Amino acid sequence: MNAFLEKIKVISKIEDAKEILATQIKISKKLNLVMDFCIKAHLGQERKSGGDYAVHPILVAAIVAHFSKNETIVAGALLHDVVEDTGYDLEYIKKNYGDDIALLVDGLTKIGEIKGQGLNEPQDTKELASALTFRKMLMTSIDDAKVLFIKLCDRLHNMMSLNVFHRSKQTRIAEETLIVYVPIAHRLGISSIKNTLEDLAFLYKYPDDYQKIDTFIKEHQHQIQLFFNQFIASTKISLEQNGYNLENIKIFGRIKHYYSIYLKMQRKGVNIDEVLDLLAIRILVPEQIDCYKTLGIIHSKCKPLIARFKDYIATPKENGYQTLHTTVFYDSKVYEVQIRTFDMNKIAEFGIAAHWLYKTNSDKGPNLAWLKSLAFANENVEEFYSDAKQDLFSEDIVVFSPRGDTFTLPRGATAYDFAYAIHTDVGNKALECYINRIKKPLLTELKSSDMISIITSEHLIPRCSWLSIVKTSRAKKSIKTLCANRIKELNEKSGKNILDTIFSKCVPHITKNRKIHNLQKIPIVLEYLKNVTKILDKEIRKNSSFVSRLSFLKKKIKKFKFDNILIYSNFSINYVSFDCCCHPKFGDAIVTFKEGNRAVIHHKMCEQAYKKIKAEEQMLFCQWIQDSMYNYKMVISMANTKGELARLLTYMLKYESYILAIDYGREKYSYAQYCSIEFGMNNSNMEEVKKIIEKQVKVIDFFLTQDAYKK
Repeated sequence: MNAFLEKIKVISKIEDAKEILATQIKISKKLNLVMDFCIKAHLGQERKSGGDYAVHPILVAAIVAHFSKNETIVAGALLHDVVEDTGYDLEYIKKNYGDDIALLVDGLTKIGEIKGQGLNEPQDTKELASALTFRKMLMTSIDDAKVLFIKLCDRLHNMMSLNVFHRSKQTRIAEETLIVYVPIAHRLGISSIKNTLEDLAFLYKYPDDYQKIDTFIKEHQHQIQLFFNQFIASTKISLEQNGYNLENIKIFGRIKHYYSIYLKMQRKGVNIDEVLDLLAIRILVPEQIDCYKTLGIIHSKCKPLIARFKDYIATPKENGYQTLHTTVFYDSKVYEVQIRTFDMNKIAEFGIAAHWLYKTNSDKGPNLAWLKSLAFANENVEEFYSDAKQDLFSEDIVVFSPRGDTFTLPRGATAYDFAYAIHTDVGNKALECYINRIKKPLLTELKSSDMISIITSEHLIPRCSWLSIVKTSRAKKSIKTLCANRIKELNEKSGKNILDTIFSKCVPHITKNRKIHNLQKIPIVLEYLKNVTKILDKEIRKNSSFVSRLSFLKKKIKKFKFDNILIYSNFSINYVSFDCCCHPKFGDAIVTFKEGNRAVIHHKMCEQAYKKIKAEEQMLFCQWIQDSMYNYKMVISMANTKGELARLLTYMLKYESYILAIDYGREKYSYAQYCSIEFGMNNSNMEEVKKIIEKQVKVIDFFLTQDAYKK
């Protein structure tokens, strides 16, 4: 592949481009007509790098033909820019060259049409452009992955001529290649394109880091080759001694591609000479059983690092990749050894294109169900981009259900992700899990080969705070949907309960036989609550007796202020308490229940609150007073005597302070202790608040937390 691309890179004339295309595929009469039309359509156009523009589509077709001898795909590559960049339309292509070629060109044209469409936020233009391109590429390729394949080859050739552009454009295109095109090449299983795109993008994105790795490899090239020769020779002898004919086996050494080395250096925080598996050999054998026999021979000769052994033959990656990976010590050096069959090698190098190029016996080709699963037509584009990237390009682990079914998940996935991988309903009702038959929390990070069992409950369990912890887009999307439905239900039932409470003295369950528009707004919009109350009040005045009207009119809805909480009720509320089951913090979504003359506050998503709401217990409208709270942080020195902290907190309570956090010293025998306290107060004058505190203790440091973040 590399030698072929080196030839492609220096071609700038149409005749030379046609010649190299002819080395990759037999030029039929139809293909020759398509190529002549391509040259005619782009006549007069030039590339930024100079020369006729038609050189580009012909060379893209040559790259495509290197992977696939399918004439339709090669023709699609030749015409991929015609509709977008020339005066010819899709109907012309369909009429003259057929529906199959026209469909490919249509898909490629739709991707090209993105060009900033839908960008609304100037500061996010770069990110949104990538997101929109990414979604467009996937959405227009759902019915035919060949479109993606041609687009990858197009980007590969563009990256090979990136040197003619300004530095800023090089960086932008390199970034887009890494975050859009590389993940798709990975998921299609085309490692040769993926690796080449990564290294080309790496060169332009991080030129200094690229140069350091390149210099190291070139300086040690002779020594590295000697290491390879020694290990390969030893391996061949071992295989021969165990009855293998070396004519049926291929062994070659390789250094990991540059970007892969760079990522390992970044993840592990090491220098290049500390990357353990920098050196690798690949062994190709005739049959699958030979892979395991060869593994046994290697392990009997060299000491393996067992923790780094991976069997991707028994449990292939979703992109169809199958190989045995092992890492071994040999002669004080560490080598990664990959063992696969010749057919597996074609799948690994060519991915989905191997099924167009070779008639392989493998039924383990890339699983393209992911393409259809990404058809979120109405999804927010940034969310789509983030979630799809997570699913497309992450290191995989393979885990098992108790029945032995395999599941591929991204590295870092939790047992909760696994529950959603089984089925959305299993995730929504997941109660607990067992990993390798040991009870573990649902947020336990999984490792390859773990066996997980999920225990479910009878009812749905929304865990909205876990949204940022799960790794898979399926889990994230399901949690969002579940929580949105739960909030909708909570608001509707809470609205009903609040109205029933307000009118409880004159009309029990006033909402029972009345259809009230948009109950969901009542717990969160005060003006709407007041408006609905007025409408119901008029109805009661009109239809009720004089006595029942009086019972309601005696008590209008009043505002009750308790520290940073406002309660609205037509009952007397003397104090507020927070239930200990859910610990709501300032600013959290909350609901409030009426218990006599007391208001009891719960977190909105609290399970106990949910039960109370469903049981139709009396509820009140409540709000945080957010704009009058000022957060302070102070470091103080106080006497190390019994009750000193309690006295300070009692003193602060007189000035309506709300304690947010305390970090108290633990020096037993020191006369003075240092203490850090974060608190809120309805006073924006920092000097005034500081003087209040200084009356009680010695203040070492004092500031508004908002100001601290601006420093």
